[in-house]
This record gives sequence, C-alpha cells and structure tokens, in this order.
Amino acid sequence: MKNKKIVIAGGTGFLGRSLTELWGTDNQIVILSRTAPATDVNATWVPWDGKTVGNWAAELEHTDVLVNLSGRSVNCRYTPANQQEIFDSRSFSTKALGQAVQQLQHPPKLWVNAASATIYRHAEDRPMDEFTGEIADDFSVRVCKLWEKTFNDITLPHTRKVILRIAVSLGWQQGGVMQPYCNLMKWGLGGHQGSGKQRYSWVHVADVAGMIDWLAGQPTLDGVFICAAPNPVTNTVFMRTLRQQAGHVVGLPAPAWLLEVGAALIGTETELLLKSRWVLPTRALQHGYQFNYPQLDTAIADILDRMPRKAWHLF
Repeated sequence: MKNKKIVIAGGTGFLGRSLTELWGTDNQIVILSRTAPATDVNATWVPWDGKTVGNWAAELEHTDVLVNLSGRSVNCRYTPANQQEIFDSRSFSTKALGQAVQQLQHPPKLWVNAASATIYRHAEDRPMDEFTGEIADDFSVRVCKLWEKTFNDITLPHTRKVILRIAVSLGWQQGGVMQPYCNLMKWGLGGHQGSGKQRYSWVHVADVAGMIDWLAGQPTLDGVFICAAPNPVTNTVFMRTLRQQAGHVVGLPAPAWLLEVGAALIGTETELLLKSRWVLPTRALQHGYQFNYPQLDTAIADILDRMPRKAWHLF
C-alpha cells in the first residue's frame, strides 16, 4: 500500500510491529495501544484502553484501512482467569471499535478484523478451508467464535468488513514464533515436536501485509478469508526445513510427555505445538491473490536473513 491512512488497533505486538515496518515508509500509520511502541517505529501512537470509546475514535476518520489485532496472547496457561481475559480482550476491543466507527462522519473504507486459523478442528486427514472447514468447540475455538461473532454483530453500512483467519505467522520481529524455534535449534533440540505428523499451516508476515493490501484493492470482497500459505507442511518438515536453512545438522525430537512438562514450567500450553492446523487459502487463491512466499524454504531463508546471526546460530 502507498499513501494510505492505516489504523492498527493492538499494533504493538509481533504482528502489529511487522505490519508497521512493512507499511510505515509509504503510508500514514496510527497505532492504538495501551502502551507506547518502540521509539524507532514509523507510526503515530494514540493511547486507548481497548474497552471504551474515547478521544482515539477521531483517529478513525478518513481511514483507508482499519486493522484490529487486539487481544491478550494465548501463549499462557489456560487458567480460568487467563481464559476470561483472553475472551474479554478480544470482544471488548472489537465492540469499542464498532461503536466508534458507527459515530464517524467518514468511516474506514475497510475493516480487517484478525482471527485465527485455529478455529478449525485438529485435522490430519484433510485440509480445512472457508467452504468445507469443520469448526470444533475447544477453548481456543470458542475464543475464535466469540471474536468473529462480536465482529459480525456490528452493522456498518459504509465500511467493508473482512475476517482474516491467520495461520502461524513467521517473521523476524521479536515476540513471534521464530525466536523460540531458533533457540531450540541452536542447542540441538530442533527436531519434531510430539509425533511430528501434525500439520503446520504457516504464513510469512509479508503475505499478511500483502493480503490486506490486496483486499483493500478488491472492493467487492468481504467476509472470511484464510491467510495461510498454500503449501502447509508437517511439523517434522517445518523443523527440518528450519535446520537446513540455518545450517544445523542435529535436531533432537521432543516427545509429547516432555512437552507437557516443559509447557507447565514455562507457563504455556502444548496445544500451541501439537494441534494439527491444516488450512488452505481457497478464497484468496480463487480471487487471484499471489503469494510472495508460497514455499516454506524461501520464507524461512528470508526471515533468517533479516534476523541477527546470533539469533539462530551459536557462533
């Protein structure tokens, strides 16, 4: 995108920082967040509480694209308190944005609300897409369903609405999944997790940005789009590709029981590693989106090239 006004709600996390880096030079970026972004971010920060309409709402006037990424990280133990915070952080922020947009004289042309490809069931038998995907009902799926329902319940006659079900996003910014994987790999633990047969749907952050950019130029498209590379792999292939691109030979696997122990120690859940997320971006492909990084090896090579060598190599 060029010469656009883009508002990113919840824009200080991994994905928000990635989008700001990719778009910031050629566009006007406004970040709505409780905390200020890093000083080197090419964007304007406007504080908000993610719950109530305030002075920040004026920033949405004349916006070309509103991107909502708000929500507490799911990288935690699913205690009752954390579960409620995960639900509330997504529903409250989405409602507040909807109320703000409804009051505007010149509302955003496009609102892209982030969602997750984990809304579909654990799938090792066949891929899921927007037409044939089967939606499950575990905790993570209930989070996704509430988030999407909250968004769909908002009526905006002058703003086009898109739900972007994003797969595991790969990028070079801190806070993403690549650094933990690289840490394992550096110490010889970069083998498969669990059985290694679980499917791993992924997307390069450049294609998250690219798909939003593409959607902004497709005025007839709305509804649900899966944002995932068209070539998902197994967990075994993902880890092997990462080792190959980084020049690591040894990669010891981690059985499921060991992951359970480790997850409890570091305060997360094994679902993030063991659920088989197998999705395809059928609608985007049907309507002509061309991926920048359709293959995993070139995606990982690009990301490692942007990371400092010490992030993925011992020496």
